[in-house]
Amino acid sequence: MHNIPNPNIVFPNEYKTSCYIKNVITAPNIFIGDYTYYDDPVDPTGFEKNNILFNCPDFGDKLIIGKFCSIACGTQFVMGTANHRINSITTYPFNVFGGAWEENTPPHLSQLPYKGDTIIGNDVWIGRECVIMPGVKVGDGSIIATRSVVTKNIEPYSIVGGNPAHFIKKRFDDEFIELLLKIKWWDFEPQKLLDFLPLLCDPNLDNVRIKLKSIIYSK
Repeated sequence: MHNIPNPNIVFPNEYKTSCYIKNVITAPNIFIGDYTYYDDPVDPTGFEKNNILFNCPDFGDKLIIGKFCSIACGTQFVMGTANHRINSITTYPFNVFGGAWEENTPPHLSQLPYKGDTIIGNDVWIGRECVIMPGVKVGDGSIIATRSVVTKNIEPYSIVGGNPAHFIKKRFDDEFIELLLKIKWWDFEPQKLLDFLPLLCDPNLDNVRIKLKSIIYSK
């Protein structure tokens, strides 16, 4: 029996700086896929408290992160309740301070703009100290450069960076991306993935393309 890493443990290796974060999440509106890790030399298991900001499940938005994502130290996900009302002459949140202010203003959550769920695909690499804003959708296989602020959706297998993050280039050509999105290796069973690892890590992309086509079109 192969010693395949267990996605249901907190620390996957001896260094204990990388944490499989699905195993330390408690909020009902946060969903993390298998093998997605957060790396932090100080407090990797504090991801929910330190890196998911302004989360209020009652507001209705979700944070969904796929499988096999690599999230570097300091990355933060901003949830919808971080926003302020912007459809009136003031953005000040009078309601949250109680008393007569609360009695004379609409409920706070009902005034906030709703951006929807924040969804990160599979096999996404997020560099150090990035900020992901509410409602953003990040496609499978994307790379987000260090200290980027992501305010818009990112297509699969794109490289983006900057503040606000802008498109830099595609990682592969359209045909190759289509093959990767069809194969969906992140959904493989453990033994099948183990057998597939040499191809996943092969730098000879021409060889990978040929083998992917063979696998997909021979079905």
